[in-house]
Amino acid sequence: MKSDDSFKETCSLSKKKKTKREELSEKRIRAEYEKLGAISYPEMVTGFFFILMTVLWFTREPGFVPGWDSFFEKKGYRTDATVSVFLGFLLFLIPAKKPCFGKKNDGEDQEPSLGMEPIITWKDFQKTMPWEIVILVGGGYALASGSKSSGLSTWIGHQMLSLSSLPPWAVTLLACILVSIVTEFVSNPATITIFLPILCTLSETLHINPLYTLIPVTMCISFAVMLPVGNPPNAIVFSYGHCQIKDMVKAGLGVNVIGLVIVMVAINTWGISLFHLDTFPTWAQASNITHQA
Repeated sequence: MKSDDSFKETCSLSKKKKTKREELSEKRIRAEYEKLGAISYPEMVTGFFFILMTVLWFTREPGFVPGWDSFFEKKGYRTDATVSVFLGFLLFLIPAKKPCFGKKNDGEDQEPSLGMEPIITWKDFQKTMPWEIVILVGGGYALASGSKSSGLSTWIGHQMLSLSSLPPWAVTLLACILVSIVTEFVSNPATITIFLPILCTLSETLHINPLYTLIPVTMCISFAVMLPVGNPPNAIVFSYGHCQIKDMVKAGLGVNVIGLVIVMVAINTWGISLFHLDTFPTWAQASNITHQA
C-alpha cells in the first residue's frame, strides 16, 4: 500500500509536497550551482562565440535564401569547419581579462601581463585537447576520401556483383551486416561515403529498387555502439577511462542484433508498401542508362 501511494505521488502532476529524496536532490543541485559563482568574462565570451558559430552555420547556405557564402566568388572554400576554426582561433587572441579603458588600480599596474593572457593558451590547448578523438574521427574521413579517390569503392562494388544470384532481401541483409561491422571501426560519415555509392550501383545492376538497400543500410550505419572508434560520442565516453572495450562490446552487441532485426522486419513489411520497394523506379532506370552511356 505504501509503494502504491509513493507511485501515485511520483506520477501526480498536481502534487504539492516534495519527497525527501527530491528535497535532497534539489539542495545538492543548488549547492553545486552556488559553487559556480557569477558568470565570468571568459565564460561570457565563450557563450557569445558559441551562439555566433551556430548562427553562422545556419546562415552559410540556408537554402531558401542566399547565405553569406554567396558573397564570395569561389565556392567550396567556406564550410562549417571554416567557421569553427576561425572562431576558435579568435579565442587565442582575446584576453582573458576584461579590458579596462579607464583608470587602472595599483594591483593592475604591478601585474600588467595578466591582462594580456588570452582565453585559451597553447599549453592549455595541448593539455585538454582530446587528440585521440581527433585522430579517430579524422582518420575515418581520410579513409573515406582515400577509398573514393583511389577507386577502392568502385572495386568493392564490382566484387559484390556475385550477389546477383541471391534474392533481394538476402542482398539487403548481407549489406546491413557488412555495414554494421565496418561502422564499428570507421566513423559514420566515412562509412556512408564509402558504401552508399557502392550499394547504389549494385542495386541498379541487380535491378533492385535502390531504396530497398539504401534505407536499411543507412539506418544500420548508426548502430556503432560497440567500439570507441564508431562515432565521437563513443570515443568521448571511452576517453574518461570508466569503460573498457570489452564492456562496450558486451553492451552493444545485443543492441546491434536487435536493431538489425527491427530494421529488416520494417523494410520487408510496411516499408515495401510505404516506399513502393517492389518496383524498379524510373529515376533509377534513367541513372542506370546514363552510367552505361
